[in-house]
Amino acid sequence: MCIIFFKFDPRPASKNAYRLILAANRDEFYNRPSKAADYWGTNSDILSGLDLECGKEGGSWLGINKKGKLAVITNYMEGHPNPDAQGRGFLVSNYLMEKDWDSYSYLKKVSSESQLYNGFNLITAEFKAKQDTVCYYGNRGSPEPIHLKAGIYGMSNSLLETPWRKMLQGKRHFTSVVNDQSLSCDGLVQELLNVLNNEELNTPDPVQESQGEGYSKPMLQALSAVFVHSTGYGTRTNTIILIDAEGNVTFTERTMLNCDTSKWSTNSFQFKLEG
Repeated sequence: MCIIFFKFDPRPASKNAYRLILAANRDEFYNRPSKAADYWGTNSDILSGLDLECGKEGGSWLGINKKGKLAVITNYMEGHPNPDAQGRGFLVSNYLMEKDWDSYSYLKKVSSESQLYNGFNLITAEFKAKQDTVCYYGNRGSPEPIHLKAGIYGMSNSLLETPWRKMLQGKRHFTSVVNDQSLSCDGLVQELLNVLNNEELNTPDPVQESQGEGYSKPMLQALSAVFVHSTGYGTRTNTIILIDAEGNVTFTERTMLNCDTSKWSTNSFQFKLEG
C-alpha cells in the first residue's frame, strides 16, 4: 500500500514557484529487501529506490531521471491478487530507461498489456524546457490513459482521487502546506514530511472497506492512516520531489533502517534537468 499527493503547475507564475511538488509514502513488508534511493551506477542519470525481492529485482515504486522523466506507482487494493502476475515495479523502471516513448504513449502500451499485472495506478511525467506533461493510467479503471491538467491530486491504493478518508485528510494537509508561499525549500520539505508521517487513523471508512474484501478489520484500520504502522508491515519510505521553475530538482528520501521502526535515515539529492 502507498499514498501520493502532488501539485502539478506546468507554468508557475512566480520564479520561486514549483512545476511539481510531490510527496509519497511507500508501504511494504519491513523485511522485503530493497535499496534506498540512489543513482543507478556511477554514470547513470536515473535516481530511484530499487526492489531487491527475488524475481522482482530492479523494479521501483518511484523514480526520476535527469532528462525530466518521472514515474510513480501504487498497487490497487484487492483481496486475491494473482501470485503469478508480472512485477509492477518494472513499469516504473522501464519508463525511466525508455528513450523512445513519451509519457502518454508509454501508458497506451502498458494499457494494452494490463491483464499481465495485478491492480495498479501508474503516473508517468515529462518535464521539458518547452512543455511539462503528466499522465495517469489505472488498470482497474478506464481503458485509456489520461493527461492531467494543472492542479492538486491525491492517490492511494484505489483509482486516482478515489475519496478514501486517509487520502482526503492527507490532501487537505498537503494543500495547506503547498499553498504557504512563505516556506523555504527546506521548510517545505519538512512540512511535507510531517504530512506523510501522520499516524492518525481514518476509520470507519466505508469506501476503503468496500474495496478491502479479504483484509482483516485490524489491518484495514491500520491501513486507514497516511503513515501505516502494523506488525511487520507499514510505511518504510517517505519521498519528496520538488522541481522548480528553472528545472532544479530536489529529491529527499527518508527511509527505515534494518526493519527497525525507530531508526530512519534521510538523504537528499539535487540536480538540474537536462531537457
